[in-house]
Parts: sequence; structure tokens; C-alpha cells
Amino acid sequence: MSLAEKIGAIMQRPGQDVVPKDDVPWWMKYAGRGLGTVGSMVAIVLGVWSCVGIVFGDINCLISGMWQMIAGAVVIMIEAPCCCLFIDFVQNISDWVEKRPYWNRAAFYCIIALPSVFLCRELQSIFGSGLIFTTGVIYGLMSLGRKGSRQDMASMASPPASTPQADHNTTLMEDPDVWRPT
Repeated sequence: MSLAEKIGAIMQRPGQDVVPKDDVPWWMKYAGRGLGTVGSMVAIVLGVWSCVGIVFGDINCLISGMWQMIAGAVVIMIEAPCCCLFIDFVQNISDWVEKRPYWNRAAFYCIIALPSVFLCRELQSIFGSGLIFTTGVIYGLMSLGRKGSRQDMASMASPPASTPQADHNTTLMEDPDVWRPT
């Protein structure tokens, strides 16, 4: 058993199938889950920092910070339900989201990350929501799947055998059908 399989067995969720249903690389799954967990914690802390903007009378940054904290809490509930053991329904929500296609999660994360940046264009909003957005981008890449094999890519790039191929070595001077001024 390789190291990746051992880590996968340890990190397996309860009730998860032993055989994966998709062909996403293991490192990409852990990158999405890890960035989602750490990024949402950072987003919550930076959301609190944005809320301090009320001291300077900046209402937009207060709303942005609250949105960022809520977005971070939602992402951490989905990605790491073990961090929210005190809330009963979190495991059910996480299991439901886990059954959905990756592009649903990608679109959701990218959409909930944007309002905070539009409301308050400061570094803490951009960085905190950017981590959530990046998690959405990783899940979007996971939804695309693996790249095709070299043979598949070559067969898709070559034209079908039934179409006549033009000789690309001929020039205008060699082609007798081209009109030439006299």
C-alpha cells in the first residue's frame, strides 16, 4: 500500500465508498478540502478585522466583514464538518454537498466570495474572499476531470481520414489556377 493510499484511508469520511467514483487525482481532492478549511478560517479572522472598520465609520467594510465571516462559516461547515461538531445539522449538509457534482460546489464558492470584495476593496477582504474563491477554482478544475491520454489527444487533433488533405507546401506561384496579371 502506497503512502497516498494510507493517507486516503485515514482521511476517509464515514460511509464513503472505498472505490472512488471519479478520476480526480488524490492530491487535488486534498488541496481543495485543505484550502477550503484553512482559507475559511482565515476568511473568518479577516472578516472580524474588516468589521473593525466601523470605528472609522466605514459601513461597507462592516457589511463586507460580516458577509465574509458567514461565507467562511458556510465553507468550513461543508469542507470540515468536524470543526462544527456542536451543530447537529452540519454533517447532513456536508454529506448532501458531497453527493453533488464538483461544479456545483465551485460555482457556489465563487459566488459567495465575490460580494465581500465588491463591498470593501481592502486587502483583508480581497485576501480572505480570495481564498474561498480559489477553493472554488480548484473544485472547478476538479469538475473538468483528467486530461486525455496522449493517443486520445493525437486522434482528436488529426483530421479524419475521409477528408482530402490540402498540400500546404504549394505557393501562389506554383498554383496554375490562380489568376496572374500579365
